[in-house]
Amino acid sequence: MMNNRLRRIGSGVNAWAWVGALTAGWALVAAPSALPVVTAAKHSVTNTYHGVAVVDDYQWLEETGAAAVQDWSRLQNERTRAYFDRLPYRDGLAQHLEALRGEESARYSGLQRAGERIFALRFKPPAQQPVLVELSSVYPPALRRTVFDPNTWNPGGTTSIDWYHVSHNGRLVAICLSEKGSEDGSLFFFSTDSGQKMTDEVPRVQYPTGGGSVAWNADDSGVFYTRYPHAGERPAGDENFYQQVWFHRLGTPASADTYEIGKEFPRIAEIELEAGEKGRLVLATVANGDGGDFAHFLREESGRWRQITKFEDGVKQVTFGEDAALYLLSRQGAPLGRILRLPLANPELSAATVVAPERKGSVQGFAPTKAGLYVASVLGGPSELVFYPNGRRRVQAVPTPEIAAVGGVQGWDDGVLFGCVTYLDPLAYFTWQPGAKEPVRTALRLTSPADFDDLEVVRELATSKDGTKVPLNIVRRKGTVRHGQNPVWLYGYGGYGISMSPGFDSTRRVWFDAGGIYVVANLRGGGEFGEAWHKAGNLTRKQNVFDDFIASAEHMIQRGYTSSARLVVEGGSNGGLLMGAFLTQRPDLARAVVAHVGIHDMLRVELDPNGQFNVTEFGTVQDPDQFRALHAYSPYHRVRDGVAYPAVLLATGENDGRVNPAHSRKMTARLQAATSSGNPILYRSTATAGHGIGSSLKDRLALQADVYAFVFDQLGIDASRWKF
Repeated sequence: MMNNRLRRIGSGVNAWAWVGALTAGWALVAAPSALPVVTAAKHSVTNTYHGVAVVDDYQWLEETGAAAVQDWSRLQNERTRAYFDRLPYRDGLAQHLEALRGEESARYSGLQRAGERIFALRFKPPAQQPVLVELSSVYPPALRRTVFDPNTWNPGGTTSIDWYHVSHNGRLVAICLSEKGSEDGSLFFFSTDSGQKMTDEVPRVQYPTGGGSVAWNADDSGVFYTRYPHAGERPAGDENFYQQVWFHRLGTPASADTYEIGKEFPRIAEIELEAGEKGRLVLATVANGDGGDFAHFLREESGRWRQITKFEDGVKQVTFGEDAALYLLSRQGAPLGRILRLPLANPELSAATVVAPERKGSVQGFAPTKAGLYVASVLGGPSELVFYPNGRRRVQAVPTPEIAAVGGVQGWDDGVLFGCVTYLDPLAYFTWQPGAKEPVRTALRLTSPADFDDLEVVRELATSKDGTKVPLNIVRRKGTVRHGQNPVWLYGYGGYGISMSPGFDSTRRVWFDAGGIYVVANLRGGGEFGEAWHKAGNLTRKQNVFDDFIASAEHMIQRGYTSSARLVVEGGSNGGLLMGAFLTQRPDLARAVVAHVGIHDMLRVELDPNGQFNVTEFGTVQDPDQFRALHAYSPYHRVRDGVAYPAVLLATGENDGRVNPAHSRKMTARLQAATSSGNPILYRSTATAGHGIGSSLKDRLALQADVYAFVFDQLGIDASRWKF
């Protein structure tokens, strides 16, 4: 199952009513030597929290459908396009990026196996979206056959596969499809042999608030699936909450589907399903919002659902083994994680035994196989993969590069299959057999048209405000001289226990060719050092994340890599919040800031549906202590008039169901009114995109070209080589 919630980022879609009858005003003033000025009218609204009155001048920009808001957005986008139209190299950059991406080989993801049949998502430009294919093998020549192509389904390129799951016999596939990056998906069924669509269609199985999932029953006659309330089942405002599990039998209308479980789950439940024992059992993993707490329920052959773990038990992941047992990742008393085995004959948590004790790395994934257990862990950013043979205590390391990320671990024949990527080497899938000296590279690997042999990766430690050591992954040219003038691109996230592990992008060659250094910071709030690292950067401790990132920027300057005038910082979603906090707390520290789909008003974010799922990560204004923490760092509320802010690009998607685009609108208006620097504050929205998941290739390349052009312009980098 492709879990579209594994890379959980951000917060949701606007679902509140516009307060007050405001007359929204704007003015467009053209200056001959400067960009047009789009002035947002101020309509002050006062919100009171625990006796604290908070004035909001731009609350009217939250009403997405209002004519005044649409006019303001249109004029801001026109202003931003005017900025890029002045840069003679922007279009050349776009062509170069498109050529690099087009010359890559196909990339594969979401591998699934049904008996001897192998399926995967295959993405190869110029296709706009990944295609579901069946593979003859993972080894060369790995012939492929198309099962479903969303680019044919919708030639406009805006239909995306949210996730898919193949039946046990491999003859059918359930595919969730959504439009324009909305992640608002319906379930369709296809024959894997003919590609023919079946008549069944199940609506409301997927939404950004809780994601979506499906599991086939034992005889492949139907599926258990996640379901959101239908019209009339819940009061207005609850449509994207109260996710439950239902059952659909093929050949029957969705109206005949039957309820399974979920009425007792929290309002902000997020459910992931997995079939085990060839479909005779079903496992439901239930997240209590996005804070990292999970409960697990097992559907037995009798049809009865049995609760296996509770939220307070500290069990983060559960999966079926091949030995009539469940395997559990527990962080209870082991913040880095240990693996437990629980026999299906007695699925009581008290009966679980430890099969992989806590080690030096934080467990990120695991795969029980007939031969033993594979465990992938993160060591402050990079990964390791180890094997526990059945009946033996001595662990065996699976060889991987020193600074690499390992993922997609699953049992494969008598061994394991896994993906591996570094900052300098593209993603490739490998197999490994117990006792082998080296993994075997499969045919499923990405090849890059750009060579990275002139680069190296070093890890250094920045010292945060409270003395915490923060790892930095620095990708630089060999022989780089620290003369204080290198362009540096610093990226950060810091949230949800998500680890910033090594990743590869061939288009990053553009930055290195311009003499740039690329840096990824492993901030608190992530999972790089386990649950303690995550908890040190969430709820009322969120300021630690911002302090870590500020320290990372200062480190690069103090070490002589760069200067404030040559530093750009970037982040998205929760990382967009990081960018807002960074630029309002230390506006002097960087020349340019790029914030993608960012959260900026921390006092009103929970009014959005997905914002309520994030309360377990960020906190709520309903709690006095959490309100004080949120108000103290909320980027929108920390903007001060007359401050010389850096250049800022705020990018969003109009169909974003995770982070309301209103955050970027309000932050843009506030910064434009406040800044004294003369640096551009740019707003950029995409009508055919959402949070970025499911975006078409053309939309992604257009945004990337704008980001590079913005950075080059602000840092004064010579981009004439891309002037065509």
